[in-house]
Amino acid sequence: MATPKHVKFCTHQKVGILLIFSVGFGFFLQSSSSSEETRCESSSNSNNSYCGFRKYIMESYFEKYDSLLEPNFQNFIVDELLFNTCKLLPDNLNHLLRVSVPWRHLIGEGSHRHISSTIRFHMQPDSMSQLRAHFCKVIIIERLPTGVFADPFELQHLLKRGVFTDVAVFGDTNLELPSVLSNQSAVEIHMKVAPTSLLGHISELEISADLPLHARYPPLDDSGYSEVEFGEPEIFLRCSMEENGDHESCLLMPTNDRTGSRTDNVVWRIPSGIRAHAGIVSAVTFLAASISTLLIVLTSIFYSDSKLCNNLKES
Repeated sequence: MATPKHVKFCTHQKVGILLIFSVGFGFFLQSSSSSEETRCESSSNSNNSYCGFRKYIMESYFEKYDSLLEPNFQNFIVDELLFNTCKLLPDNLNHLLRVSVPWRHLIGEGSHRHISSTIRFHMQPDSMSQLRAHFCKVIIIERLPTGVFADPFELQHLLKRGVFTDVAVFGDTNLELPSVLSNQSAVEIHMKVAPTSLLGHISELEISADLPLHARYPPLDDSGYSEVEFGEPEIFLRCSMEENGDHESCLLMPTNDRTGSRTDNVVWRIPSGIRAHAGIVSAVTFLAASISTLLIVLTSIFYSDSKLCNNLKES
């Protein structure tokens, strides 16, 4: 029969083994991470253009910046994206591939709507045939204004249905905040494109993307509406390329074709409270809440007295 001292010793021994195992496992993960970083650095020296970036472009952006200010975003594109070049990417291919957004508007009514965009790629078939790509996907980045948000759970349902290849929301993902307390968010959408569509004997490729959005509670306004304005999305093309044993994931940034894009930004007029009615609404709300509270208190007192009388009668 084991003595208490022996049991206590065995317990301490097991705890010590578990601690040693945990520390060893932690060092293993750290060394794996370090080796991954080293491998990434060595690959970047070999002109592996996309090793420094995560799965999502906006994930790399928010590692450096904490807000979606326009100067920060443009600096990120120039300093981080344009700075990285692909060894397997033909010269001037970004300039030979142009993109436009000829059609973009809101669908639906109320506080839950879709922003629908038609994206058109213009290309020169002879130049695009130089692109040795196994597969490509279009990356659409929608920088949303503060008055609206995209529900990550709703987007995951669309992802499971195969509407998007990948999708994620970055920035302010708090769905309950009103417009005045919220910050900007961004949605990054990935959609697969067949290489034959890009490398075939065609001069244009057109795709459509519908993004479900929800309006936040807007601030008071004298007109009874709060306007939220959408700019054009940022569009990229990421292709997996291989030639002579070299493999790269290259990011192409097509030149904007302003002649084929719409000039007017999309505006969503969200119904809001009228500032002149704020006093009346507050008074009515306070009166209704007071009456409801009084009714609850009276009902509780009446019920307690009734139950007490019944107990006295039974006794």
